[in-house]
Parts: sequence; structure tokens; C-alpha cells
Amino acid sequence: MFCSKKKLLEVERVVKANDREYNEKFQYADNRIHTSKYNLLTFLPINLFEQFQRVANAYFLFLLILQLIPEISSLTWFTTFVPLVLVIMMTAVKDATDDYFRHKSDDQVNNRQSEVLKDSRLQNEKWMNVKVGDIIKLENNQFVAADLLLLSSSEPHGLCYIETAELDGETNLKVRHALSVTSELGADISRLARFDGTVVCEAPNNKLDKFTGVLTWKNCKHPLNNEKIILRGCILRNTGWCFGMVIFAGPDTKLMQNSGKTKFKRTSIDRFMNILVLWIFGFLVCLGIILAIGNSIWENQVGGQFRTFLFWNEGEKNSVFSGFLTFWSYIIILNTVVPISLYVSMEVIRLGHSYFINWDRKMYYSGKVIPAEARTTTLNEELGQVEYVFSDKTGTLTQNVMTFKKCSINGRIYGEVNDDLGQKTEITKLMESIKQGDPKVREFFRLLAVCHTVMSEENNAGQLVYQVQSPDEGALVTAARNFGFVFKSRTPETITIEELGTLVTYQLLAFLDFNNVRKRMSVIVRNPDGQIKLYSKGADIILFEKLLPSHEDLRSLTSDHISEFAGEGLRTLAIAYRDLDDKYFKEWQKMLEDANASTDERDEWIAELYEEIERDLMLLGATAVEDKLQEGVIETVTSLSLANIKIWILTGDKQETAINIGYACNILTDDMNDVFVISGGTATEVKEELRKAKENLFGQNRSFSNGLVDCEKRQQLELSSVGEETVTGEYALIINGHSLAHALESDVGNDLLELACMCKTVVCCRVTPLQKAQVVELVKKHRHAVTLAIGDGANDVSMIKSAHIGVGISGQEGLQAVLASDYSFAQFRYLQRLLLVHGRWSYYRMCKFLYYFFYKNFAFTLVHFWFGFFCGFSAQTVYDQWFITLFNIVYTSLPVLAMGIFDQDVSAQNSMDYPQLYEPGQLNLLFNKRKFFICVVHGIYTSLVIFFIPYGAFYDVAGEDGQHIADYQSFAVTLATSLVIVVSVQMALDTSYWTIINHVFIWGSIVTYFCILFTTHSNGMFGVFPNQFPFVGNVWHSLTQKCIWLVILLTTVASVMPVVMFRFLKVDLYPTRSDQIRQQQRTEKKARPRRSQRSHTRRSSSRRSGYAFAHQEGYGKLITSGKNMRVQSPPPPTGLEKTLYNSTSRIEDLCKKTTDTVSSLGQDRTVQL
Repeated sequence: MFCSKKKLLEVERVVKANDREYNEKFQYADNRIHTSKYNLLTFLPINLFEQFQRVANAYFLFLLILQLIPEISSLTWFTTFVPLVLVIMMTAVKDATDDYFRHKSDDQVNNRQSEVLKDSRLQNEKWMNVKVGDIIKLENNQFVAADLLLLSSSEPHGLCYIETAELDGETNLKVRHALSVTSELGADISRLARFDGTVVCEAPNNKLDKFTGVLTWKNCKHPLNNEKIILRGCILRNTGWCFGMVIFAGPDTKLMQNSGKTKFKRTSIDRFMNILVLWIFGFLVCLGIILAIGNSIWENQVGGQFRTFLFWNEGEKNSVFSGFLTFWSYIIILNTVVPISLYVSMEVIRLGHSYFINWDRKMYYSGKVIPAEARTTTLNEELGQVEYVFSDKTGTLTQNVMTFKKCSINGRIYGEVNDDLGQKTEITKLMESIKQGDPKVREFFRLLAVCHTVMSEENNAGQLVYQVQSPDEGALVTAARNFGFVFKSRTPETITIEELGTLVTYQLLAFLDFNNVRKRMSVIVRNPDGQIKLYSKGADIILFEKLLPSHEDLRSLTSDHISEFAGEGLRTLAIAYRDLDDKYFKEWQKMLEDANASTDERDEWIAELYEEIERDLMLLGATAVEDKLQEGVIETVTSLSLANIKIWILTGDKQETAINIGYACNILTDDMNDVFVISGGTATEVKEELRKAKENLFGQNRSFSNGLVDCEKRQQLELSSVGEETVTGEYALIINGHSLAHALESDVGNDLLELACMCKTVVCCRVTPLQKAQVVELVKKHRHAVTLAIGDGANDVSMIKSAHIGVGISGQEGLQAVLASDYSFAQFRYLQRLLLVHGRWSYYRMCKFLYYFFYKNFAFTLVHFWFGFFCGFSAQTVYDQWFITLFNIVYTSLPVLAMGIFDQDVSAQNSMDYPQLYEPGQLNLLFNKRKFFICVVHGIYTSLVIFFIPYGAFYDVAGEDGQHIADYQSFAVTLATSLVIVVSVQMALDTSYWTIINHVFIWGSIVTYFCILFTTHSNGMFGVFPNQFPFVGNVWHSLTQKCIWLVILLTTVASVMPVVMFRFLKVDLYPTRSDQIRQQQRTEKKARPRRSQRSHTRRSSSRRSGYAFAHQEGYGKLITSGKNMRVQSPPPPTGLEKTLYNSTSRIEDLCKKTTDTVSSLGQDRTVQL
């Protein structure tokens, strides 16, 4: 990475405006960003270093060096050099391609244009040329180029509105305001050019919600906080222009500080392969030592007589030195146990699996024409081993769209409901009630149009546009607008609405702002008739305590309606009002003014006054807003939970938002035994809350016992506590960002992780992007489990990079998450198919491929070992040189490759219907140490059969023509033919899913073997290359003998039959879950019964107020101060506005087939893995 040199430790930053020469002496980073790993100079050394970290590559390089020594090499160096170079080049090209796209993305960002104040005029500069201390101009809807100190804006009092979706995932607007001394600069270029203020502030850090500094200008010091700073990654909204001074640039910006580093990701199978290569090398060393000792003994006892018999002129050989040379010769000969073609084949298989993901039409989103994309080819089998999914909320689980669905007014429900058959029925029509003049209905929508913090403006087309501080308020104000009560404009003293075509202006007397304690907001207005009204909306549990006693019946009925709405996952608010007496209000207003002027216990006094006036309310009803989930989220979450995958939500949203979404998508349920909330403000408080939660959890689980843990089955998970295995019931953990920071920065992290892993669901609220990555790293480090992170915004990039697998969603927040991801698609629901189908298949296929690859190579190579005892340990090869060269490249590569690419144990639909099939991957049951040793034993047995049956059959035997057939060449042809047939038949017997390609590759390989065999043994080849093809005519002599074919048949049967018998008995007596489902597939192949249609059942749920979801305290004061108001006349009435939001139906059904069908299977036969 080429960036300016930096100090070892930057304690504080000093920046002077409009003075590049002054700022350059501090050597601050420029605004260029780098997410790529290589450049032209560093690519070759770094890439080679990374590739030779793979033990196998280093192993083959070592073998290549050995083969260059003629005294010990019986194989030419070319046989290792070409495959090694080929593998390294293929991997290098792939890595270079991936990094090219990272460079392309960096260039796109770095070359964005920005207006920079230079030489007393605005000049267009690329983002990468912006320096610390520069003053830049931003315009509406423009991305912020760097971390800026806001100087002035087009809004009154130097205000500006920003959207921080790329930082924290929130799409609601936030307010920033400049210092009053700098807001006076306005857009005066000459005054801005003369601005020479100096900022002393904190060093670059990753804390998004904190900034401390001091601006010194004109001998005065002005304190700076986070409200004065606009961060890179934000978008300027609802503001014509603003000017800012660059404080942090490029890698020093808070966005980049939270981005994390691009890491080289390897699968668990890759890491296991490194261990296997070391084991195999140790095994080869042992074999080499045995054969070397044998050679030394043979040379010492037999070698002298043997040389005399052959009339060799050589002198006496040193037996020890001969054994030493023989050792290295056998190391070279036996190295085919791990041929380099293994890694080429693995890359080809992974590439094929990646194309299957790209081509999957069921993961193609036609709404935006976005297919699924595998952006890496190295992690496919890891998709079949995921245990933890870390998900963002906004834009990942939800569509980021709020819809007004239902309401209860004066005891009547308005909107669509579902009857017992799941059909939607309209109970009453709301518009008719409004037209008929129902006073309660009109007052209900009048309240929605008046009681809010929404700002309105007209766009270029003259259409009314709302700028909302929370999406909930946007949905409610838009609902009032759609039913004829249109909010038009506001000033600090008035609110203007259009009621059914009539323009009405209300005088705003007081604004009782929202906070997390009150959980409600109220406005006090005077209508044109002079009546003073208090309108209030908030959480039902709060407002119901403020009602008049005479409203008890209406309260009870409305409470039932709210429970019904909450049961459908809707976010509810209670609506109430009060008529105020003029005299009483004036007295209260006087006390409020005194409270605002007070310095002692001011907030407590104001809160008491709010409580006093917000009483004796009259209930109007309740609203129900849907934070619309993405399609298929509930089914996906249910299915992944059945697959024993734990889902953690990591979001920057408020706690109420995340909890409500958790209930909506069934991550949280009311059936859970307990939900633990951790909200301590210090490390001590957090530790105490965690301790109490664990006591509570174990208090409800008295069955806690070490003896109940099946250690052998779960040893792959490397659990740090046996508690997770013995906790009965379901629990959830909810923790906010401040508490999480204390836990991560102290020794409380292990306690947090232990509790979290005992819970079914974990929700982390108000977390920064870096904290998301830290949570992922915590689980990776201590749980040794495969993690997957999924998100759609720039605030998810660090989490995506930290997890074993990163998934980006092409959503509403740009492509930053997609560019940093390993896999991408358009909808969260596709995660189910990615893991349960493609991931499980990839893991299953790769494990099967590795088993048979090692099996065939052990069977192939160990024949040399047995032959060594019969050739004087001379390192002579038992096979023809061409057979050794072509065995792994031609004869057996394609069949095992076809198995690794196309094989499947069960269909895609059954993989989705039975998520429990995913468990073997999590427990790593299909290829582990035990499976490898079984594979080695299988290969040793096959090599014994292939060598000793022909050896015994040929011993002192004559052919049909009376000639002796026990010559070396005939023996070699018989062994080679037996080996090819045995390996092909074994592969055919264990292929679960046959395609035309499998048939062509398996049977075609046998045909190809015989074609090449006859060609290499022909007179023509010998005539042209006599030294390279010495086995002239042997195949005609050998394969025309019937006894040779009987030997081959006997060898094949003896090799295959024990395995067939063992597997038959295993499937019949101890079937796995996949064996059972595969049998069910066969029986249902002709006619699959139709799935029963389940009627819609509404989930019972506790009430969860939807208010305060993304709302923030302080907007009431901002509105009444008038700082955010533009001076403009009220717009003329325009009639009923066109509906903005289209109502869409909620997801109605959950996927329940899985539990029923797996349970029915369990009744038929015991499932064992």
C-alpha cells in the first residue's frame, strides 16, 4: 500500500485550514484508499509467499529439487516441474483477477470528483487528491469525501441533514450543525478562503459516535463534538450545499478505520490437508527407511554375489551409502500418494461448484435482475459446515420499507384480517367512515398529521416530499396523507395540514419530545376554533396508564386489538388526546418556562411537568405498522434453526427495533424460557448482569451434569463449556453496543461468549462496524466453529471480511458489502439454498472426492512398496513409466472429478425439506482423521490384493502356448489393468447420482486405458521412440492369455466384495439420515404425494410497541427552536395527494413440513450419524 508515512503513534491531530504546507509536515495520510492486496511490484513475491504457505506446494518444490539429482532420481524432473508450475500459475491468475476487481473498485472511488477551495476559487479535484485541511463543497445527494468539520450550509443556523446508512445501516436522517462563528461564512468564497482556523482533536479512531476537539480562530476557542462532524460514507440530504474542512482523510477516516483488512481465507479442509500432507510425508519417510534398511542388508549379503553373476566391473559398494541413496529414490517414487494433480482437481471442483451457484435460477432475483454470484472459488465446501450466522438487520432481514397496515379506532378494527381459512377479509372500509364524518376517525388521522417531527418540502416536479427522522413516523404521516389529512408545512409556531381539501393551520404551543423513558411524544396545539388540544402517541403500556377511568372498556377492547396486531408481527402505537382549559394551560406553560430557565435538576422538573399534563387522556385507538420483512425470511430462519445453525443479529439500530424484528421473523419467540438483556454501563455492571443471567439459566436447568455429554460425538466442536450441551429450553441474549464494548475490552469477553453460546439467539444492538467484526472474531477464536456474516451496507464490510465466509446482499445501500464479500445475491432467503443445498453438496462432494483420491493413490503407490521386497530394494518401478505418468492425469482423474462435481446423496428439494441433513458438515463427519485412516487401510488392502494375487498366480506358471508368462513386463501390465478396473468399479459402486458424464468418464476411462496401452506397446511407437517405449508387443502377449483375465477378475472381486458387503450391512443395520431419505426418494420417484396445505395460524405474541424504533430525542427542541425551518409561505391546497406506499400482504405461512417429516422418519428407524 502506497500511502504517506505516518508517525508511530499519533496522540492528537493538529490541522490548519487552507494551509497544505503546514499540514504536510505532520505527514498525514492523503485521501486515497486501498482495499487491494497487491500491486505490480509486490504481486509476485507476496503471491508466491502465500502459495508456498500451503504445505503441499512446499513439499512438491522439495521433491523437484530431489529429482534434479541424477544419482537418486528414477523419474525425470519434468514430471514434477510442469504440474507444479501449472498449479501455481492457475492460482496466481485467479488471485490477480480477484485483486484486479478490487483495484477497479478503489479507482472508481478515488476518482470521484469533489469541489475543493484552492487559490481562492473552487476547483474540481479527484477524491484521492484531497488533503487534510482542505475546504470542500458538498451538494445535495452527494457522498461525503472525507471526515469533515461542518463550517456552513444552505440551511438556517448552519444545519445540514445526512443519511448514515453506510455507517450504521440507518436510513433515517440525522442533523448536524455548524458552529455559529463559522456558519456566518455562508457561501462567501473569499471569506472561506481567508478562514485560517486551527483544529486540535483526537487521533484517528474507529468510534463513530464520538469526537472531541477544539477549533481555535481569531484568538477564541470553540469546543467541537460529534454533532459538528460529517463522516465519510454519509450522504448529504435535504440540504442545498455545505462547506466542510477535512480533518481525517483516506485510511484515517472513521469509515476506513472500521473496514477491517482483507484476509486470505482458507477452508477447514485446506487446513486439514496441510496436516495430512505432513502425516503422509512422515509415512513416506517411514516406508523409505524400511526400504533403505532392506537395501543396505541386501547389498551387504547378496549384492556382491549378484554383481559377480552379472560380470559387473564395479568395485565393492558401501551398503550404508547405497541405503541412503535408495531412501531418497523411494521418496521420489512413492510421492504419488499426494500427487500435485490433487490440488488441480480440487480447484476444478470448486470452480464447478461456483458455476452451479452462479447458474442457479432459484437464486436469481428477477425483480432487480440480480443473479447469485460466487465471488471466490476457494470456500464452497465451507458453506456446508456453518454453525454461526451473523446477520445485519436493516436491508438484510427487512426491505427497509414501512407500511401502515391496520388500525383500531374507537373499538373497531380497520384494515385487512385473515379468517380461519387464511383468506383476507375487509372488515370495514375506512374511507367510508371518513366521508360519513365519523368524528373519532377524523380526529385519529388529524392526530397522525399533527403529532410528529416530519419535515416537508417540494421537489423539482412540485410534488410534496417528506423527510422523516424515523421510518415509523413516515409511515404514519403518509397514512394520514392517503386518507385525506395531508401534512403540508410547519414553522416553529405553526403546523399546516390539508383536511379533506381544506387548508387548516394549527398554532403549535408546546412540543413534548420523545425519550427512551417516556416512550411517547405529544404536541399541544390550538385549532382555528380556539380550542387547545394535546395529541399524544406512544407505547400502549405507557399511554394506557394515562387514560381517564371512564375509558376502561375501550381500553380493554383496544388492548385486545393491539395484542392481535402484535401477534401478526406488526409494530403498534396507542393514540390518545386531551382537551385543555386555556387558564390551566397558561399556568402550566409558565411553570415550563421556569423549568427551562432552571439550572438545578432541570430535566427532572421538565419530566414532572410533562407527566402532569399528559394525564386524563381520551383513547382514540391504535396503529399497526409493518416493518416489512424480505420475502422468505421466516422460512429461512426456521429452516436454518432446524439445521442447528445459530443466528446472531448485529445491528446499529436501537434495541426496540432489533427485538421487534427478531419477533417478526421468529428469531425471538414468546415460547422462549427467558430473554436476557445486558445493558450495564461499566465492565463491572456487565459482568454482574452476565453472572445473574447464567445463574438464572442454570437455575432453570438442574439437569446440568458432566456425565450427560457425548464427548466423542461433539469433540469436533471443541466446546469450552459442557453447559451448552445440557441446557434445556430456549433462551435469547440481547446486549447493546456500550455493554458490548466493555465486554470486548476486558476479561468479560469469555463470560459473554459462554452465555451467548448457550442461547438460541443473540441480538447485539447499537454496535459499530468494528464491534461487529470483534464479535465474529471472538466466536472464531474461542469456538473454532465456521462463521458466516451477511449484510448489505458498508457498515457490514468489516464483519464480512472477518468471518470465514462473507455474504453480501445487493440491497438499497450500495455495493460495498457485495464487493467485500465471498458470495452475493439479492435476498436473504437465498441463504437457505446456498447453505442447505450448495454448501452441503459441496462439502459432501469434496469429502467423497478426497476419500477416493487418497484411496486410489494409496492403492497405486503402495504396490511399489511390496515390489521392493522382490526387486532387491533397487527402487525399480513396478509399472511402465507411461502408466505412472498417465494414471492420475488420464486414467483416473476424470471419474473422481465427475464424482466431486456432480454427485449428490439426496435431491435439492429434500436437502431443503430436511435441514437436519446439514449436521454432518458441522460435526465434520465425512472427512476427518478417522475417515482418512479408513481410507489408508482401504488403500493398503487393495494394494495387497492387486500385488499378491497376480504374484501368486504367476509364480512358476506357464501360459497356454507353453511359454513362461511370469516376466516383469507381463506382471506390470496385469497389475496396471487390475488397478484401473478395480478403482473404476469401486467408484461406480459408490456413485449416488448418475449422469451421462459419470458414465462417459468412468467407462470411457477404462476404454481410454486400453487404447493407450495398445498404442504404447505397439511396434510403431517402439520404432519411432525405442528408448521411451520398451514394452513393445507385451500387451498382445499378455492379454490374449485367458489366465491373465481370470487373474484380473479374481483381483477385482477380492478387492471390491468385502467393501460391498460391509456397506450393505451398514446401510441396512445402521442407516444414516441421508440413507433413509435416499431410500424414500427411490420409493417416491414415480409419484410424490402432494403436501398438505396448512391453514394460516396467527402466532400469539407479547405486545411490542413500535414507537421509538429509530426515533431520537432532541427533535422536538430543534423544531420549536426554528433552526431547521426554511422561510417560506405555506403552499396552496392541492387536494388529496396520491398514495405513496403500496400496501403489500405480509408473509403468511411458515415452513413446518421439516419437523413433521423428520419426526416421522425418526419413528420408522433410528437415525445414527
